Amino acid sequence: MVFRTKPEIALALVDRARANGVRVRAWTCDELYGRTSAFLDGLDQRGQVFVAEVPTNFHGWLTKPRVLRKGPTRPRRGRPKTYPRLAAKASSCEVGNLLRYSPVFRRQAWRRYRVKDTTRGPEVWEVKWAAFGRKADDGLPSRRQCLMVIRNVVTGDVKYFVSNRVPGDPGISLRFLLRVAVSRWSVEDCFRQAKEELGLDHYEVRGWRCVHRHFYLTQLSQLFCARLRQTFAAQNARDDSLEPLSLEAVRRAVNAWLQATTTPTSKTERL
Repeated sequence: MVFRTKPEIALALVDRARANGVRVRAWTCDELYGRTSAFLDGLDQRGQVFVAEVPTNFHGWLTKPRVLRKGPTRPRRGRPKTYPRLAAKASSCEVGNLLRYSPVFRRQAWRRYRVKDTTRGPEVWEVKWAAFGRKADDGLPSRRQCLMVIRNVVTGDVKYFVSNRVPGDPGISLRFLLRVAVSRWSVEDCFRQAKEELGLDHYEVRGWRCVHRHFYLTQLSQLFCARLRQTFAAQNARDDSLEPLSLEAVRRAVNAWLQATTTPTSKTERL
């Protein structure tokens, strides 16, 4: 086993998925991956669209800074400088400060979008965006990208996202980038269900094989409950008096059925 960081593992998983024929319109990720320039560069080099959440101290430029490609004809004394490099007074700025102080964002009104309807009501976000050059590992600006700031109208939470596509590009709109940015909740909800309902985090083992067996069993249980939920959800849709099924409801129903219809002796055989 060779040590790899999470962003390095993620790029390997992207390559594996693409090799197996998986195609997506855009990838999204949280701050852990979004703040890693090597990960974003890797997706860009593979021609993959991404909408990555970034922390407030993520650096970049709203206007393209001047980049020096070569040094003066008469170099000064001392250690030679490396090129290309940023010109003087072309330092980057944190995205949180760009939202707070930049005229590009201060003069821009929030645009409100209704993303989806939930059990708690409609989910609405306000958006501001601007063309952006993120700071790469070498300190130089990336090619023209998009900085998107979104704010939840209910909670007031503010999040920052960077995408390698800009609204107006072929097939790219601001609403599309917003939907990708807030779509990660479904993945997080799968992890929540697996942990709270099916015991994904209830393991105390040391071996690599034991951990993977536990994960496989949990994922198989989740797939079983999801298939049951989909089967009965189609039947409930024809009856307005029935509430929509959730994975939690299916898990409770399976447990109740096992307890009510089996004896201690037959329960082991049936399981």
